[in-house]
Amino acid sequence: MARMTAAHALGWQIDEVAVAGRENLDPAHVARYDAKEDAAAAAEVSLLAGLGLGPDSVVVDIGAGTGQFSLAAAPLCRRVVAVDVSPVMLAALRARVAAAGLDNVEVVQAGFLSYEHEGPAADFVYSRYALHHLPDFWKGLALTRAAGILRPGGVLRLRDVVFAFDPAEAADRIEAWCATGAAETAREGDWTRAELEEHVRDEHSTFTWLLEPMIRRSGFAIERADYSEDGIVAAYVLRTPRPS
Repeated sequence: MARMTAAHALGWQIDEVAVAGRENLDPAHVARYDAKEDAAAAAEVSLLAGLGLGPDSVVVDIGAGTGQFSLAAAPLCRRVVAVDVSPVMLAALRARVAAAGLDNVEVVQAGFLSYEHEGPAADFVYSRYALHHLPDFWKGLALTRAAGILRPGGVLRLRDVVFAFDPAEAADRIEAWCATGAAETAREGDWTRAELEEHVRDEHSTFTWLLEPMIRRSGFAIERADYSEDGIVAAYVLRTPRPS
């Protein structure tokens, strides 16, 4: 059994719900989340299938949101644990799991720092646009805990807003990204400029050259790293040490 132990009673422990992002606790945002964010779940599941995802696999989806990835992965594997800190996201997720009639998807209210894994170690941990809610100190702990629930040779698939540029470029790069946001009067399926500005101002995306040493220090090898052309998004395939 692999188990994560959370320091629930410690006064210095961060409140994961409080840093979950204003929009992820907003029922109106959650109701239109799938229209605003396509998780490319089929492509992500296909990638993991190429890395060994199969009928015996255990998958933990941290920051599962409305469950786009969890629902796509469930038919291919033995067990999916869909984890999120937002009660609003979890309500939408539970409804989707019930509607799909999936009996191998467990829904858990927790986050990177509070999830306690029970049962056989995970073969895959998946996380998309969730780690950035934590400041860097907590990212290091989160990555270490993710490594701890994986079997030897297990994979963390991580995608997030991670800045692949130097600080001197930040003003131009961030302004160009925010300029891609729609006006407030645009259709509700768009991300607005104000939302992108809020992400940069109030959340905790970091630089690739800070995150990647943290990833390695947390016990992962970086097998693959892909960066968006604008230097805003990074996607990783990370692996714990294989058994000797």
